[in-house]
This record gives sequence, C-alpha cells and structure tokens, in this order.
Amino acid sequence: MIGISSKTIYAVAALHQLGMLQENEVLKIKEIAANASIPQNFLEQILLELRKQGVLISIKGAHGGYKLAKPLKDVSLKDVVVILETDALSDICRTDNETLKLFWSDIKEGIWNVFDIPLSELRSYQQKANSTLNYSI
Repeated sequence: MIGISSKTIYAVAALHQLGMLQENEVLKIKEIAANASIPQNFLEQILLELRKQGVLISIKGAHGGYKLAKPLKDVSLKDVVVILETDALSDICRTDNETLKLFWSDIKEGIWNVFDIPLSELRSYQQKANSTLNYSI
C-alpha cells in the first residue's frame, strides 16, 4: 500500500519554494534547503530526479540554480509521488480473488483521485497560513 516518504514531503516543500519565484529567478540548492528545512544532501538527490523527469530546470554557473520547468498548476501531487515513490500503489492486491481485486482497484483509483491535486493549490494554503492571526507574546 502507499506510504508517503520524507522524499515526497521534501519535494513538495522544495516545489513550494520554487513556485514563489518570479519567472526569471532561480534558487540555489543551499537556499532551498535553508528555506524549506531540508537536509541539503538529500535535497540534491530529490532535485536531480525532478529535473530528470522534466519538473525542474537547472541553470549552471555562478548565478545558476533551480527553477520550475512548468507552472505548478501543471504539476500534481500524483506526479511527484509517481516520480519519487517507487512502490506507490504498486500491485497492492496479491490474490486471485476477483472480489478483492475489484475492492483494491477501487481503493487505488480513489487514492489517485485524491493525489490529483495541482501543487498550485499551495498558494491558497499559503494565504490561509498568512491570514492566521498569531497572538503569541
């Protein structure tokens, strides 16, 4: 069955950081790691995989870094899970029982539907977080 690993959680956090950039801006791995509280070595692996799969673009050089290859509205949580979670909803039903096969097939489809949320939705969650009043002294 599916489990969301730290790799996917960190990837979403990194994509959120990159989604806040202006079109011509880039972020260095060090900046993304610091802003999103992600271990830098682990982040390098994640960003490399996302770049290989066409989610990110890397720019080399002193003024280089990473940026989104496409808008976050065109990247879903499902896309990230498929890229990073090798066992994501793999053959979850290991039986010849047709009833159980149908049951698990429906569960799998329902989960994928939930994960089919575009990461541009992070903006609305950012707005909610910003509007939450903080009464700490």
